[in-house]
Amino acid sequence: VPIRWDEALDPLADKMMELCKNNELEKLMYMRGRYSPTSTDLLYGTLPKIFGTPNYYSHSAICAEAEKMGPGYTQGFFGYRDYDLAKTKCLVVWGCDPLSSNRQVPNAIAKFSDILDRGTVIAVDPRMSASVAKANEWLSIKPGEDGALAAGIAHVLLTEGLWSKEFVGSFKDGKNLFKTGATVDETAFAEKQTHGIVKLWKIELKDRTP
Repeated sequence: VPIRWDEALDPLADKMMELCKNNELEKLMYMRGRYSPTSTDLLYGTLPKIFGTPNYYSHSAICAEAEKMGPGYTQGFFGYRDYDLAKTKCLVVWGCDPLSSNRQVPNAIAKFSDILDRGTVIAVDPRMSASVAKANEWLSIKPGEDGALAAGIAHVLLTEGLWSKEFVGSFKDGKNLFKTGATVDETAFAEKQTHGIVKLWKIELKDRTP
């Protein structure tokens, strides 16, 4: 049965006033979908602030802003990224499923089979995703052990001298001093595009054998 706007708003207003009287402003949560002048500026941008609740969320939390945070906190670049999937020969899909849950699902689907034809897809994920089902290799780690795997890989890359010298840099005397359990003098390593690789080795990686 169609109702008027005032009929729809009255119960909502009553509930909001009840929260005010009980000093429970934070119990109001506003969630919105995509952008519009009404939802963005008026409801999302003004209503929660005037009411006094900190709990208002945009779809951007699982979309645009979430994607920007990844490179922002790892590379210092708060923006959209794109990857050269057309030329990729080894794709490591770690803790995500680009065939179903990224900003460019159609692009990933279109490029995925070509990557399989010319190279290798390795999936790191505790669950069977669409990417895992198609991958050449599946590292089915236990939930929460991503860090252990990453540290083990980093340990091997450093102790066996497999890191990119052109990008990371190297030891000044040309001798690899990364040995399991051994500390390294930071001044002995000349870094290029990274920052604190020897410090990370001392704090975290020196004992993290596979």
